[in-house]
Amino acid sequence: MGGWIAETFGRKPAELAAYQRALTHGSQAAANYERMEFLGDRVLGLVIAEWLFESFAEEPEGALSRRLNALVTGPVCADVAREVGVVPYLRLGKQAREDGAADSDNVLGDVIEALIGAFYLEFGLEAARGFIRKAWASRIDTQGQAPKHPKSALQEWAAAHNRRPPEYEVIDRSGPNHSPRFTVKVAIGKLAEATGEGTSKQEAETAAAAALLGKLEK
Repeated sequence: MGGWIAETFGRKPAELAAYQRALTHGSQAAANYERMEFLGDRVLGLVIAEWLFESFAEEPEGALSRRLNALVTGPVCADVAREVGVVPYLRLGKQAREDGAADSDNVLGDVIEALIGAFYLEFGLEAARGFIRKAWASRIDTQGQAPKHPKSALQEWAAAHNRRPPEYEVIDRSGPNHSPRFTVKVAIGKLAEATGEGTSKQEAETAAAAALLGKLEK
């Protein structure tokens, strides 16, 4: 694992304990990635915020916030985890592995943040910044106009067309606690409705809003 860490992050760790913990799910051991993920999440947010502040010098706070939120979502973090090859190194309990935790956006997103936290603790902010800017570079480069959150866009559409505000309802929750799946329905009065799925209620609401916008804007 030391070779993979060195290749992925660009520096060879002196000890592997923190990285092993960052790769350990709660089903495997009490000493798991949660504390490290807490730290890495803040490091990631700071580095991305700083990067956006530099890259989009004329944009107001609201636009920068939308860019930031789009870049640090669980699915984006999970995609980065897959790209750098996290999956073979995950330390999962038997039940979690059988339940598909190795392909869970929640788990993979948390793990890449935990690894960032471990790397930051050993090598500092400058090194962490280097990894994050490399791993997220294509995502920053492909952002054109600041993305508008689908829920906000749907709210604005309803107001502009003198319709009732969107109403969201969780209609299904399935899967184990570490890898839940939510299905949410959103409706604008009796005009139209759509459903969306996600690994959290918020993610499912966002997917539902995007789906309804797609119907309304055809």
